[in-house]
Amino acid sequence: MTAIFSILFSLAYAALLTIYRSSWKAIPEAQLPQNFKPKNFITIIIPARNEAENIEACLRSILYGTYPSNLLGVIVIDDFSEDETAEIVYQLSESLSRGLGTGSSVTCIRLAEHLPPEARFTPNKKKAIELGLAQAKGEIIVTTDADCRAPKDWLLLIAAAFDNPHIKMVCGPVAFHQEKNLLQKFQSLDFLGMMGITGAGAQLGWHYMANGANLAYRKQVFKEVNGYAGDEDLASGDDMFLVQKVAKHWPRSTVFLKNQKATVLTEAAPDWKSFWQQRLRWGTKNAALPSWPLRLSLLTVFLFCCSIWVNLALVLMYPVVGLLANNLWILLFQITIKAHFDYLFLSEMCRYFNRRDLLRWFWPSFFLHTAYIVLLGTASIFLKKYEWKGRKAT
Repeated sequence: MTAIFSILFSLAYAALLTIYRSSWKAIPEAQLPQNFKPKNFITIIIPARNEAENIEACLRSILYGTYPSNLLGVIVIDDFSEDETAEIVYQLSESLSRGLGTGSSVTCIRLAEHLPPEARFTPNKKKAIELGLAQAKGEIIVTTDADCRAPKDWLLLIAAAFDNPHIKMVCGPVAFHQEKNLLQKFQSLDFLGMMGITGAGAQLGWHYMANGANLAYRKQVFKEVNGYAGDEDLASGDDMFLVQKVAKHWPRSTVFLKNQKATVLTEAAPDWKSFWQQRLRWGTKNAALPSWPLRLSLLTVFLFCCSIWVNLALVLMYPVVGLLANNLWILLFQITIKAHFDYLFLSEMCRYFNRRDLLRWFWPSFFLHTAYIVLLGTASIFLKKYEWKGRKAT
């Protein structure tokens, strides 16, 4: 029975990655129309907590892009920072108001002035975005994170997508850069795979995913789906739950912005502790996701990786149970299947994003992925507490 399930999970995994790869390749490349002149005012909302080291570089990458400054406003919401995050934003805002910058407006809002003092001990990202939305001008809202760097044509590509009146939400690509160790190389490969699944899922109409570091929507859309209503009890998920609400309310109105020049860059978790906390935060919301095709895809990957570890355990237990021959060939079959289809999928993603250098780290990343899917997947079921930005969350 174990052998039958192992083979079935292997074939399901192979089919899933084959479909994702072909669907990714089928996504049309987002293009800027010739002589494109944007008309919409864009407000960028950036929640920030203890980002003094990153916030200025983030803002400058946005302000010195190619989007017209008279159509751009940036709102930074300081989430009870314990460093100089707010002061840096104020200084930059003052320099812009004195005519020393680009002409765009930068506003800093302190959550401490809008929430009770005890809120400093709980995650407030959703409240920060809601507050930014209340202050936002124009029709288009874009969210990103304070530790991100934006490419120069990023907003032009987003604005061009919204020229189609049927488009309600645009999900853009996010990638890691400046990796320094094996863990960060692994995260980069894994995240490129996640971008492929995000784009392919939208192309197929199977499921919709998003990353708040590169997400755009019409302001009215947020209001019509009641924003984060119903999801307030989860600290994470400001992006995933919102995109699924929009996709359900307006089918085929959400698109993935497939263009390398629209890719927002950020840095991977620097160490194992922060990596674990980040992925646990992401994983705890999976069971609450309303999209059953997405949950089914996640379950398929989880069960396949679990079956690999079960067969490895049975092989190692050979002196006790005497099942070496049968389980060994099944284990080798599963490893071959996973390695082959992972490589095909990831090599396509690395080629598209010009990160073929990451493929040198494929084999160590392969084993890390097989382990972390099982460990994090199991932990996210039973462990609902994690640390985020120096706070305990559930």
